[in-house]
Amino acid sequence: MEHSLLFNSLIYLAATVIAVPIAKRLGLGAVLGYLLAGMAIGPWGLRLIEGVDVILHFSEFGVVLLLFLIGLELDPKHLWALRRPIFGWGALQVGAGTLVLFGAGLALRLDWKTALIAALGLSLSSTAIALATLEERNLKATPAGAAGFSILLFQDMAAIPMIALIPFLGAMPRDDTEGGWMAAAKVAAVMIALIFSGRYLIRPLLRFIAKTQLREIFTSFALLLVIAIGWLMQSVGMSMALGTFIAGVLLADSEYRHALESDLEPFKGLLLGLFFTAVGMSVDFGVLLAQPLLVLGLVAGFLLLKTGVLYGLSKRFGIPRGEQALFAFVLSQGGEFAFVVFGAAATARVFSAQIASLLVVVVALSMVTTPLLLVLYDKWIAPRFREEGLRPADKIEPQEAPVIIAGFGRFGQIIGRLLLTNRIRATVLDHDPDQVDLLRKFGFKVFFGDASRADLLRAAGAENARLLVVAIDDIEDSLALVDMVRRNFPHLKILARARNVTHYYDLMDRGVSILERETFEASLQLGGKVLQELGYAPERAEDVVRKFRAHNIKMLQAAYPYYKDQPQMISMAKQGRKELEDMFARDAAAWEAESRGAEEG
Repeated sequence: MEHSLLFNSLIYLAATVIAVPIAKRLGLGAVLGYLLAGMAIGPWGLRLIEGVDVILHFSEFGVVLLLFLIGLELDPKHLWALRRPIFGWGALQVGAGTLVLFGAGLALRLDWKTALIAALGLSLSSTAIALATLEERNLKATPAGAAGFSILLFQDMAAIPMIALIPFLGAMPRDDTEGGWMAAAKVAAVMIALIFSGRYLIRPLLRFIAKTQLREIFTSFALLLVIAIGWLMQSVGMSMALGTFIAGVLLADSEYRHALESDLEPFKGLLLGLFFTAVGMSVDFGVLLAQPLLVLGLVAGFLLLKTGVLYGLSKRFGIPRGEQALFAFVLSQGGEFAFVVFGAAATARVFSAQIASLLVVVVALSMVTTPLLLVLYDKWIAPRFREEGLRPADKIEPQEAPVIIAGFGRFGQIIGRLLLTNRIRATVLDHDPDQVDLLRKFGFKVFFGDASRADLLRAAGAENARLLVVAIDDIEDSLALVDMVRRNFPHLKILARARNVTHYYDLMDRGVSILERETFEASLQLGGKVLQELGYAPERAEDVVRKFRAHNIKMLQAAYPYYKDQPQMISMAKQGRKELEDMFARDAAAWEAESRGAEEG
């Protein structure tokens, strides 16, 4: 059945809006949510979407945008500093992966040409999945993330000679040598033109477009720039993603970097989501159903070999022990270029279309397994490494200070310094070993340990202390601490810092009555200074701030019984806003009348 673009868009957006939040809620990650959404609406699911190949090719532009935006974060000096991990580590990963997989192919009695092309294609990882995972988990700055990015960049470059090698192995007639030299010359010319344009043509154009002060035209030009570079690279047989990455690097130190990032970010996210959904739709379950044991065995064997190679290399790359398995899992899957390599191999008759379909299914299923492997890492592997590397809690001699402060970050430190200057003793517990060591150098009596442990809190003097100040950053940890104190030290009065309104109410549920929202007072003080800079008299600004504080606290307390009733909360918020507007309107009128009276007097 033919479907319109509008209908396809409706199905795609509905599927992702339903599947992705559910997957995130279950701890499976957004990528697996997109993949499952694609499987559900694709040819082997509800059959709501047709033309999967077209969608897959179009959505690859999300990967192109992703590499362009990453390039904007790296200036040429930074990229040059990465030359060793890119060309050294990247070549080692592709070479070692190809060698191991080639050996496995020969062990399965494949023809050496088939085994070689299969090994080359499977040695590549998914740039889209790996980089999206690193971004989603904020891992780009970690050793595992930095090594993974360098290797992915090399793989994008390595895919080109892999594809160029295929005609020499196939049964189809090859281009003559002169044609090969001409193609190489075109690639060199395009790269030189790209570098020259990035420095001397694109920047003046961006400056000209920016002067129009039309945001939509700037966004249009940003998209035009990326599309044009991608088309140009594709026309000479190069990787679109690699070309746009280089363009991004050349613009990394320009004054328009942040504007380009903010304009293209929404398109990148949407198209990457479409790409993952298209991958899910492209999984050929017909091949899987026809030979389930063979397909599942190949997927398991492939993942085992590739993950093993990556894990072994991670030690050579100097990746910390706790991140080695994460690094291996992030790059364990097959990549987008494998689809291209296997398609070209089938066209050149290196192997049959049936083998190409089988390998494509293996790659697609390996992409689906990556989020599952990461869930395995989060649940079983990461906690073990954290426990192994955990510094043992300090042995605390019995303390008798009247105040215990749990958490000595930016919030807890101010309280501690205030008590110290007034010669009031306080026992401090913090779970950050570096923070503890630093504060000890400045004379603070700080102990390393988890304040939610009853034995440590008892050693810190909880049975005799009068007050506990809860200044822990993590909301869940702070609530767990309050629950533990209520059970074991009911006499201890708790004063707590609330990160937000929900945290405020959760603490109130636990009987904590002395609370401060961490940014509320500072925001009010700065707001009062803003009013003064705008011409308000100091006393009037102070009066406005005082009334706003009183009204806000009053409304916060009044809404507490209903904070789980969203409609009632919305209604009370609107009512409170109206009361505040009316109060300020009356105050403004009174101030104006008083000012006129003073002038007339």
